[in-house]
Amino acid sequence: MGTIKLQNIRTYAYHGCLLEEGKIGSDYRVDLEIKTDLRKSSISDALEDTVDYVILNQIVMEEMAIRSKLLEHVAHRIIARIFKEIPSISRIVLAVSKINPPIDGDVEAVTIEMEEYRN
Repeated sequence: MGTIKLQNIRTYAYHGCLLEEGKIGSDYRVDLEIKTDLRKSSISDALEDTVDYVILNQIVMEEMAIRSKLLEHVAHRIIARIFKEIPSISRIVLAVSKINPPIDGDVEAVTIEMEEYRN
C-alpha cells in the first residue's frame, strides 16, 4: 500500500450557514490523503497504474464550487465522489478549512477532518 497526499489545495468558495457567506464567499484550504496500492506504478512508471492526483484535485475543486451550509457536507460529497470514481482507493482522510471564519474572535481557520474507508 501507499499514500498520496494533496496538501494545501487553495480555493475560494461560498459555504456557510450565514446568508452573507453565500454572497461574499471565503478562502478555503483542503488537505487530502488517500491510501492505494502503489506497487505496480512504482515498477511500471506508468500513470495508468496509479491514482492521478490531477483527477483528485479536479474532484475537490468541482465539489468545493457547490455551495453547502456545512463543511461536513462538502467533505462528505468529496469523499463519496472519490470512492465512486476511483475504485483503487481504500481509505481517505480529508480536511476542509475555512480561513478567517466569520466568528467572534481572532481565529485563523476552522477545520473539519473526516476519515472514511471503502466498504
